[in-house]
Amino acid sequence: MPPEDYYEILGVPRNATPEEIKRAFRRLAKQYHPDVYKGDRKEAERKFRKIAEAYEVLSDPEKRAQYDRFGHVGPEQTVDFGAEGFQRTRAAFEEFFGPSAFEEIFNLFFGEGRRAGTVSRAQRGEDLEYRVRIGLEDAAFGTTVRASLPRYVPCRSCGGSGLAPGTGLKMCSTCQGSGRIEYRQFSMFGTFVNVRTCPECQGVGRVPESPCPSCRGSGRVRERTEISLEIPAGVEDGARLIFRGMGNAGVAGGPAGDLHVVVEIQPHPLFLRQGRDLWVEVPVHYATLVLGGRIRVPTLRGEEEVEVPPGTDPEEVLVLRGWGLPGPQGTGDLKVKLRVVIPKRLGREERRLLQAFTEKLPPPEPPRRPGKANPRP
Repeated sequence: MPPEDYYEILGVPRNATPEEIKRAFRRLAKQYHPDVYKGDRKEAERKFRKIAEAYEVLSDPEKRAQYDRFGHVGPEQTVDFGAEGFQRTRAAFEEFFGPSAFEEIFNLFFGEGRRAGTVSRAQRGEDLEYRVRIGLEDAAFGTTVRASLPRYVPCRSCGGSGLAPGTGLKMCSTCQGSGRIEYRQFSMFGTFVNVRTCPECQGVGRVPESPCPSCRGSGRVRERTEISLEIPAGVEDGARLIFRGMGNAGVAGGPAGDLHVVVEIQPHPLFLRQGRDLWVEVPVHYATLVLGGRIRVPTLRGEEEVEVPPGTDPEEVLVLRGWGLPGPQGTGDLKVKLRVVIPKRLGREERRLLQAFTEKLPPPEPPRRPGKANPRP
């Protein structure tokens, strides 16, 4: 089936001026306005779509030129209501019918208007954010944090319904149960009806017979509550944990919001964290590096003895596998950086022995170009 002709849809010749195209669009839009059109609503919707589609193309010089040449403006000959043409079509319509008129007719035709009985009093509660500061040990092994925060909780008097005991809902007297208010506008072109959500019942169509006096009909009250937050092992600094249903209680029995907990890990006096790995610097004597020996290394689980092999280079890094922090890819490592301690003062005997030892050593190697830098925490 050949596509419908946009010029025929608007009832204008192919050499019509932009002003003639705009006037035709206004005339047809008025003709198929829901308060004027007496025929089938589905037919009005179909025609309005075609009118808006034709105007969206013919009002754009580039699209009109492409349409005149190829008979279409793209792979599919349809209007894109989210593009720039939508704003142009809306401006032309509201220039004639007044502000917000296009939005109202668009909602009525394309199903975005709310009908009475489809809106609930219940509303989801707001999300909350809370920050906790924990130590590195708690981040490594997990912990439970007790928190005190103000939030909305369900009203105990009405059980969260917002209704006084023994009462229910009644029809809204403002909108007579429709959930909408109609505002009529008169002009030389006729009478137009603007539909708005009822401000009294917020579109529900019903209001409480008697609101709960404790919560004033909202179904929730604000108070400070004590909660327990489970912080998992291996949590990262700055991590955001979501606790479902621990935010503000909903309005009129709606679901509760969520609690977003931002974790801040305090700096540790000994350990530096890099992802799942930990770094610590341990001072050792020169003789331990030369002869080897055992040193005591701090860990998050307490001190551990670590063997230093003979002939270990200064600032060498010893790696303790699996002594870091847990994570999705496994547990990290503890990396021990050795730092040589240089005595500031020596006695006469210590100086003599060190001198004699130095004289027995072979001469040092000649200078060379530095290679890869030693890893730093």
